[in-house]
Amino acid sequence: MGSVTPPTTPSQSISGLGPHGERASDPRRLVITASDAAAARDGGYRVAVVLHTLSGNWSEQHLAAIAGTLGDVSISLLEAVDCQFDPDRQIAALDRLIDLRPDAIISLPVENTAVAAAHRRVAEAGIKLLLLDNAPTGLLPGKDYVSLVSADNFGLGRTGAELLAPHLPQNASVGVLTYGVDFFATNQREIAFSKWMGGQRPDVTLKTATFPAPHLAGGTAESFLSTTPDLDGLFVVWDEPAVQVLETMERLGVSMPVTTVDLGEKMVPRLADGTVLKGVAAQNPYSQGLAMAQVAILALLGRQTPAWIALPGLPITSSSILGGYQSVWRAPAPAEIVEMTTR
Repeated sequence: MGSVTPPTTPSQSISGLGPHGERASDPRRLVITASDAAAARDGGYRVAVVLHTLSGNWSEQHLAAIAGTLGDVSISLLEAVDCQFDPDRQIAALDRLIDLRPDAIISLPVENTAVAAAHRRVAEAGIKLLLLDNAPTGLLPGKDYVSLVSADNFGLGRTGAELLAPHLPQNASVGVLTYGVDFFATNQREIAFSKWMGGQRPDVTLKTATFPAPHLAGGTAESFLSTTPDLDGLFVVWDEPAVQVLETMERLGVSMPVTTVDLGEKMVPRLADGTVLKGVAAQNPYSQGLAMAQVAILALLGRQTPAWIALPGLPITSSSILGGYQSVWRAPAPAEIVEMTTR
């Protein structure tokens, strides 16, 4: 096993900071040597994964990379828990897993405050805690958790603004559909989107609506579009709620440029068409999962690891979707998408 090499270019950089103001560490610094791999195989280690959701392409890719990379060095993946964005479900899962005494738990906290104590209990039990995307309030690297691995969520929000701006008229009104939970990743995207628009398009007026749960995004969009009919564009903080927003727009006969984060399966044909969905700021979930697994291996071997490891996003439009799809999903684009882009 060698270093993680995410699908990026030298010009891409990390624009955000970690939850405690950390500068990002490059995942290519994570190197598993042959002797490390042998030691891991001899360790008999067991790891559990607790994700915000197991549904969707992002989670599938993350889990595939984590399971495969740990499996390469004979580290057992005891369980992958679907928390369904529910803090109580996540707290119960963590407490149950503590009793099973795995050597490490990889968790994506579903909220900043409600699940903090449960995550702290993991560390207090002597189990190595590794975090994806979000660090609960009050938890510190090196004390309560080993490392945090995430996308550059600030950069993703900025990219969403950059992709939307060319499609907006002067003095446009733009809707920002945000997640109504205190969640570091989506908070960063919203802040960055607003900051970029304020600095680069001060003529644009931003109007915000908040969906309380991902499955309620469509209803929020319907109300927002009804009460704010003057919108010239929309930014939705990630793709799964964005699918509902786009479906609601179609049902209401509303058309305006939209950008979002992540290139999920249902986003691909809409982006290839390019009529409404103008761009996606894509994460690289498989590469993030690789980095997370390698951090776990190093931590289990007692190695020092960075407090925050971040990967840059990738701007994708209809003109770049074939290469973008391959970069994100590490597979050829579906035949129907190739046909759409080569007509």
